[in-house]
Amino acid sequence: MTTATATSIDVATKIKVGISTCLLGRNVRYDGGHQRDAYLVETLGRWFEYVSVCPEVEMGLSIPRPALRLVGDVEAPRMEFRASGEDVTDRMARWAKARLDLFDELDLCGYVLKSDSPSCGMERVKVHAANGQSSRKGQGLFAAALMARFPLLPVEEEGRLHDVGIRDNWIERVFAFRRWRDAVAAGLTVGRLVAFHTAHKFQLLSHDPTRYRALGQLVADAKALPRAQMVTLYGELFMTALRTRATPGKHANVLQHLVGFVTDALDPADRAELARLIDDYRKGLVPLVVPLTLLRHHVRRHPAPYVDGQTYLDPHPRELMLRNHA
Repeated sequence: MTTATATSIDVATKIKVGISTCLLGRNVRYDGGHQRDAYLVETLGRWFEYVSVCPEVEMGLSIPRPALRLVGDVEAPRMEFRASGEDVTDRMARWAKARLDLFDELDLCGYVLKSDSPSCGMERVKVHAANGQSSRKGQGLFAAALMARFPLLPVEEEGRLHDVGIRDNWIERVFAFRRWRDAVAAGLTVGRLVAFHTAHKFQLLSHDPTRYRALGQLVADAKALPRAQMVTLYGELFMTALRTRATPGKHANVLQHLVGFVTDALDPADRAELARLIDDYRKGLVPLVVPLTLLRHHVRRHPAPYVDGQTYLDPHPRELMLRNHA
């Protein structure tokens, strides 16, 4: 298996991503309304097959319904109706466990949660204390159960996805997780793990050089490990490394490394132009897409198989245009 085929994604098959139902424009909110997010529906919807979940409706509550809130300890809050005080914590927990039991068969590669929701909020959810004070340190009950059950799943909430840097990182992780899941499903021999790791070398370096080195050591030791342990350890380190946000300095270093593979084929003017654009990017004068696009151009003109197979150059479909800001 070559590096390229080891990491290819069938773009004709949409990636499955879980999502809070109200974000798709469906009227399931407590007030009978919705919170449709145009970017999620109209742009990412071209690439993702959404699996929608509304915990409150699916656990049997009506539309509309009395508002819920979190109360008590921020580490283990209870869920109750705001007006009546009726506690539905255990009811939510039973439903969430049953629903999450079905997720293994769905092959989800990401999830988008509704912010500020007592059921779906990923973070900063208001929790009301007995003394009347409140803090924004809670998690929605379903969101907490989801992330505990699937710790490697790329999870974000729609409010944070309005930040282009957070959005870019999340989408990059979704596509990386799809590649990893496909590699495991195809039968991850040591040779195929080497190919997968090699293809992701510079993508990993742009995020977390320390974990990249740890992954390299794990690959080197892979023959001595049981296959299941090898897969578990690599998957955990791989997804954790990509969660670290890439920086301009790390991107610039990666770009310079990649230029080294094609520099002998370039004339002095081309080398000088690439060096100038990388330096301009490092200084914040141009976006990442400028030196990256020129580097892709030179790789096409002067094929370098090792570089051509790097997912760093194409971490997700270019149509998403997510790297202009970085």
